[in-house]
Amino acid sequence: MMAIPSPRLLAITDRRQAAQPLPDLAARLFAGGLRWLSLREKDLDESRQIALAHALVERARPWGAVITLHGDPDLALAAGTDGVHLPEGADVAAARRRLGPGAVVGLSAHDAEGIRRAAAGGADYVTLSPIFPSPSKPGYGPPLGTEGLGRLAADAGLPIIALGGVESGNIRDCLAAGAAGVAVMGTVMRTPDRLPDLLKALKGGQP
Repeated sequence: MMAIPSPRLLAITDRRQAAQPLPDLAARLFAGGLRWLSLREKDLDESRQIALAHALVERARPWGAVITLHGDPDLALAAGTDGVHLPEGADVAAARRRLGPGAVVGLSAHDAEGIRRAAAGGADYVTLSPIFPSPSKPGYGPPLGTEGLGRLAADAGLPIIALGGVESGNIRDCLAAGAAGVAVMGTVMRTPDRLPDLLKALKGGQP
C-alpha cells in the first residue's frame, strides 16, 4: 500500500464551483500548502479530462503534490496521474493490477461494507461520506456524524478520509473520531483563501 499524501487534506475538483480556471486554482492551492488534488470532472469527455489532468500534473510537480483522478484506472493511466479514486463497488484489485504498486488507489465508501471491500482489494484509503450535511454529497442518506465515523474507523483496516460538510471548525472532531485525514470540495473551490485555516486545523488535530 502507498502512504497517502501529507498533509492529509484531499481537495476534490468541481470546475463549476471554482473561483478561477482549475489549473490556476491548483497552482494557487499548491503554493498555499495543498499536496493532494483529485480531478473529478466526470461529465467531460475523456480527451478533455486527460488534457485537464496534464495541466494539473504540470502544476503539481514543482511542489511534489499528488494528482489522482476520479473514475477509470485506464483513464488515470492515460492522463499520467499519480493514481485513481474509484466509485463505490469498483474492482480495487483490478485497478491495483492495472496501475501498479506505486499508484495511489482509493475508493468512495458510505458504510462498513464499502470499507471492507476497499480494504480487501488493497486500497490505500477510502473516503467515507457524508460525515456532516453537505450540498456536494446529496443522495447518500443521513450524515454519519463523528459517532458513525468513529464506529466505522475503529474496524476499518485502512485510512479513512472524512468527506462531506468538512470545515475548519470540525476537522479536529473528525481526527479525534479516527479519521486519518479529511477531504473537501466546495470549500476550497469557491474560497481558496480558506485553505490556511483548513491546514491549521488539520495540523492542530493530529497527534
